Amino acid sequence: MRGSKGFTLIELMIVVVIIGILSAIAWPSYQEYIKRSRRSDAQSLMLSISSKQQQFMLDRRQYTDLVGAGGLNISTQGWDCTANTNKTCANGYYNVTVDLVTGPPPGFNVVGTPAGGQAGDGTLNYAGTGAKSRMVGATDKGW
Repeated sequence: MRGSKGFTLIELMIVVVIIGILSAIAWPSYQEYIKRSRRSDAQSLMLSISSKQQQFMLDRRQYTDLVGAGGLNISTQGWDCTANTNKTCANGYYNVTVDLVTGPPPGFNVVGTPAGGQAGDGTLNYAGTGAKSRMVGATDKGW
């Protein structure tokens, strides 16, 4: 009898099962990581808008809801800040909008509304006072 080289069918099936189990565990974790990464991009843009709002207030003694040209002049890679009458920055996952608060004292809110695959991630809110929240339904899940 001559010794055979290679793998048996049972050995190959065991390897396929192990790879399947590892994939079933890793895929949801990977998807959650991607969601957190996209949320972090939106939060970063929102903080940038807030910083530019503070500078705009010092320069012009008022806040603005224009994020593109003629306002805050936000230009961030991956975000389109020229559409929707220039009050919204959007990518495929979030729409970030600036709303002005009237009345003494004046203020602003920055709202990040999830879109596409981020839909269940919750609405991001950043107030000009520094208050932050991520609302999923009626529950604050934390910034």
